[in-house]
Amino acid sequence: MFSDTLLQLEHGHLLRLAIWAHVSVLAGTLLLVWLARRGERSPLLFHFAVQTAAWGAFGVAMTVLRWHGLVLRDLTGATRLDHLLWLTTGLDLGGMAVGATLAITGWRLSHHLGVVGAGLGIMVQCAALFALDAQFLAQLQGLV
Repeated sequence: MFSDTLLQLEHGHLLRLAIWAHVSVLAGTLLLVWLARRGERSPLLFHFAVQTAAWGAFGVAMTVLRWHGLVLRDLTGATRLDHLLWLTTGLDLGGMAVGATLAITGWRLSHHLGVVGAGLGIMVQCAALFALDAQFLAQLQGLV
């Protein structure tokens, strides 16, 4: 029962991650196409779109790899998953801080909108990943 429930929760988490990753790739790509078709030069939007698409592509790749590794877990495997999730949640918070630092520094020191856009893109992606990972972590706390 424990392994089945954990597998179902992990499956749902990976599905939500995959949806977010695919939406990010699509949104970033559409924004880049829109900018190109309009012939406008917006460093903020361009770098935001690049970050969105790149993080989405990375998310798709990671989700595919983890999807193929889904197995029933014993207590040791569940504990390892729990520890990995705590690590990724911390990395998500660190990523939000890095994105905020880039955006603030880009604006305050040089008014370089490309750096601001990249920072905002990183912040959005890391905030979404944090929300998804924190939700999964909360679900796991009742099991492990």
